[in-house]
Amino acid sequence: MPVPLYQAKAEFFRTLGHPVRIRVLELLQDGPRPVRELLAEIEVEPSNLSQQLAVLRRTQLVTATREGNTVVYALSTPDVAELLRAARRILTELITDQGALLTELRAPGSRAVPAAYPARPAEE
Repeated sequence: MPVPLYQAKAEFFRTLGHPVRIRVLELLQDGPRPVRELLAEIEVEPSNLSQQLAVLRRTQLVTATREGNTVVYALSTPDVAELLRAARRILTELITDQGALLTELRAPGSRAVPAAYPARPAEE
């Protein structure tokens, strides 16, 4: 029996649900990179990176090619980079909307914030 599309999408997004995997995909947006460069940029244990790369390979989000002793990873399709850009746009919009709401809540005379909860001073 085939997997319903919504279930396949849920599995796909679960694959993206790890910070190291997201960081790898972000780094690969600029082009193929050898494992040693990924390790230097991400600063995780080699075994952890290896596990996360295996997940990305298994789900076919990245490809791996051997060049001598070096394994080079690349995005399997430019759509992966577009997905990451879309996520960035969505997050930016959400944060902007939250910032506007916070400004409104902290405005003098606003009844939305009880006096017992004064606005925190801006961080320096």
